[in-house]
Amino acid sequence: MNKLRIILQSRYFIWILFVFILLVSFIRCKIPSISFYSINDKGVEGKLVSKKIDGNKFSFIIDGKEKIKCTYYLKSLEEKEFYSNIKFGVKLKLNGDLEIPSKNTIPNIFNYRDYLRYNHINYVMNVNNIDITNKKIGFINIIKNSLYDRIMSYKSYKYMLMFIIGDKSLLDDDIKERYQNLGVSHIFAISGLHVSIISIILMFFLRKINENLGYITTIIFLLFYLFIVSFQPSVCRSVILFSFLYLNKRLYLDLSAFKVFIITVSFILLIEPFYLFNVGFLFSCVISGFLIKYGSMIKGNYIKTCLLVSMVSFLVSLPIVINFNYEVNSLSVFNNLFFVPFISFIVYPLSLICLIIKPLDSLLFFIVNNLEVISKYFLCLLVVMPKLSVLKIVLYYVLLIFFFESFDFKYLLIIFLLILLNKYSYFFDSSIYVYSIDVGQGDATLLKDKNHAILIDTGGKLNYVKEPWMSKKEYHVSDNYITFFESIGITKINYLVITHGDYDHMGDAINLVENFKVEKVIFNCGELQTLEKELIKVLDKKNIKYYSCVKELSFNNNKLYFLQTKEFDNENDNSNVIYSELNGYRFMFMGDASTITEKEILDKYNMSNIDVLKVGHHGSKTSSSKEFINKINPNYSIISVGKNNRYGHPNKEVLNNLENSKIYRTDQDGSIMFKIKNKNLQIETCST
Repeated sequence: MNKLRIILQSRYFIWILFVFILLVSFIRCKIPSISFYSINDKGVEGKLVSKKIDGNKFSFIIDGKEKIKCTYYLKSLEEKEFYSNIKFGVKLKLNGDLEIPSKNTIPNIFNYRDYLRYNHINYVMNVNNIDITNKKIGFINIIKNSLYDRIMSYKSYKYMLMFIIGDKSLLDDDIKERYQNLGVSHIFAISGLHVSIISIILMFFLRKINENLGYITTIIFLLFYLFIVSFQPSVCRSVILFSFLYLNKRLYLDLSAFKVFIITVSFILLIEPFYLFNVGFLFSCVISGFLIKYGSMIKGNYIKTCLLVSMVSFLVSLPIVINFNYEVNSLSVFNNLFFVPFISFIVYPLSLICLIIKPLDSLLFFIVNNLEVISKYFLCLLVVMPKLSVLKIVLYYVLLIFFFESFDFKYLLIIFLLILLNKYSYFFDSSIYVYSIDVGQGDATLLKDKNHAILIDTGGKLNYVKEPWMSKKEYHVSDNYITFFESIGITKINYLVITHGDYDHMGDAINLVENFKVEKVIFNCGELQTLEKELIKVLDKKNIKYYSCVKELSFNNNKLYFLQTKEFDNENDNSNVIYSELNGYRFMFMGDASTITEKEILDKYNMSNIDVLKVGHHGSKTSSSKEFINKINPNYSIISVGKNNRYGHPNKEVLNNLENSKIYRTDQDGSIMFKIKNKNLQIETCST
């Protein structure tokens, strides 16, 4: 034991061990996963470990040879009622199609494939049939089901599930977004503070009997609780830290709390390296680590202490917030002064007490509902922050450590300048970017330089009318590329150009205008369509200027020329057709213009040797005639098209017409970026 104590107390051993495990964990995460299933498997079996019903969509995870994320669309209210009451731990036999999870095809947005892989899920399944083959469940699942069923009978079940089981899936999306914008969403997850509250309560009673018995009993209870909450990373960190602190005391190792913390993190990563990419674990570790290491500096009365803790938490978690949200609420330090103590010392303990004393549910329900109302009045000053590079993140934390070690405010000033430089880094970028954004079966193209952002079309996916019991949640592809815009520092669209009034080109325009700053809108020539009229109502309400049938737009030192100003009797031929020379490279964006418009353009303009062609009408046979393609002779052709679309786009004849150009397709290559720097053209894709 003395040798162990000497080794662990060595000044450098802990850090060498930590860095080694960190590197090994990172390498392990990059090794491709080996699956026990094949893509051709149609039938799988496993125990139910997670479930969620949203309208007619039943999402669940089974654990057999390995975990699989499953989706089954309910056919009736009776099925919905049945599967709402299905128990954790029952064995299910499923028939359906296994698929490799999709990844992000728009840069810097949520990567679903990686998210599932980091949770040890290699396949998703679209389920056709579910059979319950064994209803016997283990002791842990009996407890979990009892907790779940009891909580679901409460009025405040959404918050109780979140605080006790760690399930936030039933909380309304708009409420989640509000708390996230306020910068307080982290306190609505089971955290180290919540585990500490449980530990303090248990130790308060058990220590009076026997201190060692109190610690051991508390550790056993917390380990049991880990199973209930499905080993959530932040809970793992807290429970294992509590256990190691006890061992440190019991074995007389005389290690500092911070060294025990480093050993805890190393131990967890040794077992589960994928926690390196879990945002909850990262938040928990950086905030707890800095507070444990430098907590002695935080002194003063209660209000001052809370303010200092909130400021430290904000500073140490800022890079994580930036790289996961691309938005920072600069007033979250002050918002936390109310929410952290209120949630931690009133709402959370009351949730635990409600499990035993059910009549208190009415009080809890009253408090959480009023909390939602009150949250509307808290200040929210969101600042868009572009993604930080790994080098900038490392530099940030090095400077932050220097500040805490020396308490020299010049390091804070350098940190501020670093963040400021990152936010306005586009000012030093002379490149021009053209992004063909993957919006499925539709069009959306972003043109960007250091001063302007122009979006041509918005894409759009129809949300079909459903029965009342089905999910009312609407999907907006613009939510994804708004996130992308923020990740590269775009805070507004100077011009939104609508090529024409079809849904797949402007169906998301209203959602974009309502959730992102748009300065001006350009419509095509011809009679306004229904969608365009609906958009104009929103533009009038928000005092956004709009124009139609324009001839040109300025774009830095370049211009966009609108070639189609003649009015036809159909919307596709009325599409805006746009030509531009961007730093010497010729771009042409065809909208849904047909061969009729193509002939008009050839007759009117001398077009040849186009560098990049945005192919008309998603590669439909109604566009891209051989005569037109031979004349403009594009080097690169972009086809914006949805995977396995029902229209059969792109047409084989069109692909043959384009055979002399390099073809990029959003269904195969994801979003495509053309970067013009120093008159050189660079091309990158975000493929699946």
